[in-house]
Amino acid sequence: MGEIDLIMRDQDTFVFVEVRVRNSSNWGGALASINASKQNKIYKTAQHYLQAHYRAKDYPPCRFDVIAIKGNQLQWLKAAF
Repeated sequence: MGEIDLIMRDQDTFVFVEVRVRNSSNWGGALASINASKQNKIYKTAQHYLQAHYRAKDYPPCRFDVIAIKGNQLQWLKAAF
């Protein structure tokens, strides 16, 4: 289905993190590259991960973060989508 860059935990919450690196703002930059199609692919991949490790009624709380890097600047957006 896809890949998830990082799967982390923030206390009891699973955090699925998409990391995007862009050297320029052409084409909208790192954040703009995470369109609805990419978000849907990440959701499906996260769902596959959860199904492999938990029963449906036992899914832990989840959050989707984005780390956007441009040059030496890092922006971490919690609950980005």
